[in-house]
Order: sequence, then C-alpha cells, then structure tokens
Amino acid sequence: MGLAPYGEPKYVNLIYKNLIDVQSDGSFRLNMGYFNYATGLTMTNSKFDHLFGGSRREPESGITQKEMDLARSIQVVTEEVILKICHAIKKTGAEFLCLAGGVALNCVANGKIQREKIFKEIWIQPASGDAGGALGAAYSIWYEYLGNNRKKNEEMDFMKGSFLGPSFEENEVTNYLDRIGSTYEVLDDIKLMPKLAKILAENKVVEWFQGAKDLINYLLKSLSKILVILRITHLRDFRYNNTCRFI
Repeated sequence: MGLAPYGEPKYVNLIYKNLIDVQSDGSFRLNMGYFNYATGLTMTNSKFDHLFGGSRREPESGITQKEMDLARSIQVVTEEVILKICHAIKKTGAEFLCLAGGVALNCVANGKIQREKIFKEIWIQPASGDAGGALGAAYSIWYEYLGNNRKKNEEMDFMKGSFLGPSFEENEVTNYLDRIGSTYEVLDDIKLMPKLAKILAENKVVEWFQGAKDLINYLLKSLSKILVILRITHLRDFRYNNTCRFI
C-alpha cells in the first residue's frame, strides 16, 4: 500500500489472468502455483519471478519502478476484490461492517469503502493481525462458550479506541531521564510547537511520545508517533522508512 502511489497499475491484467480468479461476489481463488508461503519459507516462487520478468528484489537493495508498478497493481486488484465483497455483504441486509485481518489495515481500501457509502458505519479492529486473533478468541470464549451477556455502548466501542496499554506522566518521564543521565529540556506548548515546526521544516525526523500505548501491530503506535515532513525531492530515497526502522 505504501509503495503503490509511486507506481502505475500496469500488471493488473496479468494478475487477473495468472494469479487470481475473482467471482462477482468477491470470492476468489489464488493460483498457488506462483506462491510458496503455504509450504516454504518465502511468499512467492521462481514462477512468480518469471511472470513479472525477473528475479525478486534482494532485501535492502534499491527499489525500482518495477516494484512500484507491482505494488500499485496489487493494490488496485485488492481494492476491487474488497469492494465486490462489500457489495455482496450489503445484499444480505447488513448495515454495519466490522473489518479485521492484515488487509483491514489497508487504509486506502478502507477509504474507498467509506466513500462509496455501502454501509452506515465501519469499524476496523486496530490489532488486525495475528495478535488481534487472540483478542477475538478471548471474546468468543467469554460470550459464546461461557454465555456471558454482551453489554452495548452506543457512544463508543468497549476497546476505548484500543488505548489499553500503559501511559506515563511527565514526572515519570523526567525521573527516568534523570536516572539514566540523559540531557533534556522541558518546554510548554508555546515554546515547544515553534521548535517542533522548525525541526520538521529542516526535514528531520521526530519521535513523539504521548498518551497510552495502543493495541496496534504496526510501527506508528499512538504512544510513540513518528513525525516527519517528506518533501517531494526526498520521497524516492525512502529515508523515512530507513530511519524509522531503527527508532
């Protein structure tokens, strides 16, 4: 998803012809002759490489236009499949949609679902990967197996925005910094915001530590956000991704 905006959907027809069979209701079947994840240690195999005209990109090597075009093509196909599934679900009379799973974190596809106004409301499980499955299993046992009554809250979900982890007051942070001998400066918002804006304007990366930790299985968690302004001239070197990887 993140690489898709830099590419063109030039492989869409090739993907539909060789990799995936999609029905009108969005149900699909992958051609496993091109994939290796079910029986091996890689996602794709040499047949997949040959289909797209070359070997796969080695880890940490440069990203070429081919990878960008492939990402865009996969994104387009993914969006089309998701929208077909949503329209099929709508025919059952459903008015609300709950999304979970790794693909549910594809915010571009989620935005298209929302803009098409297929459902009255959409709720997306923040922990949409394997870790979120543990939460679902616990709820299933609590309500279905043990028979406990489900309490409803019309204002918001009981996950409370997924802010389930610890939070830290300012004195806790400063006490810790003092304990490890760190150099720091305490600023109020009037002084902090201009200084922050200046740092970002210099195309530097800032880690923003605030609030409670949330139950999300990807890099940009609420407790620790990464702030950066990506100027057009710096987009293609992906310095942001390389920097955030080690924060």
